[in-house]
Amino acid sequence: MKNFVIRANVTDEWVTLVNEAEAAAERSLDEDMESYLVFLLIRFTEKPELAGSVLALDYLRSMQLSGHLAQDQLREVGDKCLLYSGLFPERATRRRVQVSYFVDLGRGAYQQLAERLGNSAAELYQRLAAAFVSLMDILQAMRELGQPPQLDPLRAYELWRDTGSTQALKTLRRATRATPLAIPGKNGNRRH
Repeated sequence: MKNFVIRANVTDEWVTLVNEAEAAAERSLDEDMESYLVFLLIRFTEKPELAGSVLALDYLRSMQLSGHLAQDQLREVGDKCLLYSGLFPERATRRRVQVSYFVDLGRGAYQQLAERLGNSAAELYQRLAAAFVSLMDILQAMRELGQPPQLDPLRAYELWRDTGSTQALKTLRRATRATPLAIPGKNGNRRH
């Protein structure tokens, strides 16, 4: 007699993982944001070319495009920046930039997309731009489930200072057992 293993579908598995990460990050997403994140993860699961793009160049190219090509390019830049900042923050170190670089670029791409759309879909991308740090925190928490933090204390401090990331603050508190002081970040002020 054979044993049968009944697996949930891929979407259910990602939903479960996102929910666990939300709990770990102490963040809660509404249904639209959770769905977007789940389908983003599904879409990029089998895309090794994610690592091969230069996001700033892709962003600049999208400014020269129009219509659906520009929209698709901006969405791709925003999505990749979200994945880099959340799941692959070490890429920032390798590229000699701060993780907040991906946050700023991704937020900008989603905001540009919202402005170009000017319809009901624009609201989704405005919300993605506004919720970018929360989504990044959830992705970082997902990566850290059962693993040590991915950010070293210095990177965690920079990310917290520049974006207000609660996940980075948790990492920093675990490493130092203290609450850091808010020293101004870029342009002389903290951004949240």
